[in-house]
Amino acid sequence: MDEPRQEYPEIPEPYRPDDDRFSFDIDKTLRSVVSLRTEIPETAFTAGTLGTQRSGHGVVIDPKGLVLTIGYLVVEAERVWLVTNDGRAAEGHVMGYDQETGFGLVQALQPLDAPAIELGSSADLIPGDDVIVAGCGGRAHALQTRVSARKEFAGYWEYLLDDAIFTAPAHPLWGGAALIGEDGTLRGIGSLYVRGEESGESEGNMIVPIDIVKAILPTLRTTGTTGRPPRPWLGTFTAETMGRVVIVGTWQGGPAEDAGLKAGDLVVGVDDKPVEGMAEFFRGVWSLGNAGIDVPLNIYRDGDLTTITVRSCSRGDFYKSPNVH
Repeated sequence: MDEPRQEYPEIPEPYRPDDDRFSFDIDKTLRSVVSLRTEIPETAFTAGTLGTQRSGHGVVIDPKGLVLTIGYLVVEAERVWLVTNDGRAAEGHVMGYDQETGFGLVQALQPLDAPAIELGSSADLIPGDDVIVAGCGGRAHALQTRVSARKEFAGYWEYLLDDAIFTAPAHPLWGGAALIGEDGTLRGIGSLYVRGEESGESEGNMIVPIDIVKAILPTLRTTGTTGRPPRPWLGTFTAETMGRVVIVGTWQGGPAEDAGLKAGDLVVGVDDKPVEGMAEFFRGVWSLGNAGIDVPLNIYRDGDLTTITVRSCSRGDFYKSPNVH
């Protein structure tokens, strides 16, 4: 992969951070946000869904060039490039990836000459708080926005946050972007663009709260994992409508496909316990034990109720080993 030179659309000036609203050095803090680009092998498990060329952002969190980002940018990455606001480029190594929280860590292999941002607290953010969502590139790529909601988020790829942060209006460069609080500390990492019907508010971004990485960060940076037993993974893509959970697809070669689950199947229970909504479905699966356990799903298909037992696994078993040091 050639050394990256990425161009991003600029945030219109009226929406950029206002010095009168924030008491910290905005320009210095924004230097902590770097551009991130990864190359993934075509044979990687996630290549078909996430692509083989991925780009987004990361945030320098210690003086030695440790960068926190969103995990889907770096999972199965073969090569990683980091670029600072002033154009300094460095290759990086994936240090770790946590499937449960969605965080990824990258270590720069050359000096970035970018300041490390302090980890703040996401717990005290409430709807209405002014924040900054920033991609790499200084003020031109930083959006002054507000917390629009704090609530549970269930992702169709078997992902769940108990207390996600939603911000509005939406930043167009959300992947790995920094959520910066009024005090200049890092409060979260950008994950998704969400439409109004998904967030319950206006269109915006879903942010992974920084507090949930603090407990796992020491282990993640030294071992590449959290050390926790992996949750059971089924390999499903799901949707929710009026409290019902429907299978809309399965990972090719994954446990759900092997067990015979099909698009259109309604999941009405887990191990004979009724479930309503994706969050309840995921929690029902995870409550049965660790990865490898059999998961009996109560399925409504073609007018009939049946039970399909899926032999779960660890999602990581399907991933190619990343470029981890």
